[in-house]
Amino acid sequence: MGFKVLYHLTTNNLKGIAEEAKWAESMGYDGLCTEDAAHDPMLPLLMAASTTSRVTLETRVTIAFPRSPMVLAYSARDLQDFSGGRFRLGLGTQVKGHIQRRFSTEWDSPGPRMREYVQSLHAIWGAWQTGERLEYHGEYYNFSLMTPFFSPGRSEQPEPPVFISAVNPYNCRVAGEVCDGVALHPLTTSKYLKEVINPNIADGAARSGRDPKSVNLSNSSFVITGPNQAAINAKKEAVKKQIAFYCSTRSYSKILDVQGFQDLGVWLHEMSLKQQWDQMAELITDEILDAFAVVGGYSEIPGLMKERFDGLLDEVVLNAIGPGSQDEAEVKKAIEKLQS
Repeated sequence: MGFKVLYHLTTNNLKGIAEEAKWAESMGYDGLCTEDAAHDPMLPLLMAASTTSRVTLETRVTIAFPRSPMVLAYSARDLQDFSGGRFRLGLGTQVKGHIQRRFSTEWDSPGPRMREYVQSLHAIWGAWQTGERLEYHGEYYNFSLMTPFFSPGRSEQPEPPVFISAVNPYNCRVAGEVCDGVALHPLTTSKYLKEVINPNIADGAARSGRDPKSVNLSNSSFVITGPNQAAINAKKEAVKKQIAFYCSTRSYSKILDVQGFQDLGVWLHEMSLKQQWDQMAELITDEILDAFAVVGGYSEIPGLMKERFDGLLDEVVLNAIGPGSQDEAEVKKAIEKLQS
């Protein structure tokens, strides 16, 4: 079984996005994605759509709650139309600290709120498409006004697929119930997929009479690769720092519990409160690194990914190189092997 292979655009250089997207499509990637971190995730995809014709274009993810569903409904509709139906809207809840202190937005019942968020989007898109009265009434969102002047009207494209990031069991059930896919967290392991994510997606799907297999599982595991062992070793420290950062966040403690790393999260969280960011990576042993990262040469990565995730995933992210690398031919072969 093969995977679709996605590429994460480097959004810190907007002037280079169009050419980078064109390059990624020529490499054989199936899709391109952006993140809502230090830059807006939507604008780069508009630029990427202008120089590509085949790849999907996805926010991975847009933080939902600081934005009204109406605001994102317009942006997603425009990107879907402009790209010829290639856009996918990936949504995330973020964590309480960021929602309250970085976005100054209300944090309340994120799982139920996300369910209503997705339902609201479909209600808005449906009203535009059919011309029928907009009526969505939930506990967190209510929409009942859409005059012709503010409606873009019918689209020739289908509604954009909606993915959510999901780690805890509740959000996995929400994904199974109302979403087209899950943009999995980089810490997601095959063990966590089998024991937590898949059973809860199936539970959510059963509640709405859906086939759980209709929910696309898209992973973005840490991949450490290169042309030789020296290059691979040079990348390990940066990945250890990233893993330490994620593991210090209590929202991901469930993953650590399943992997048997319960104490790690407690220690790292305490260190993060003391701003000991540089020392945190020292707690990431080779055992922990191997649990969360796929490590190997370009030719080894496809086999290692299939060994770990075959039958569990539909898509994977592979950012081995960027445009202009002398290793393009080898990475292109790795992409083809992952897809085959």
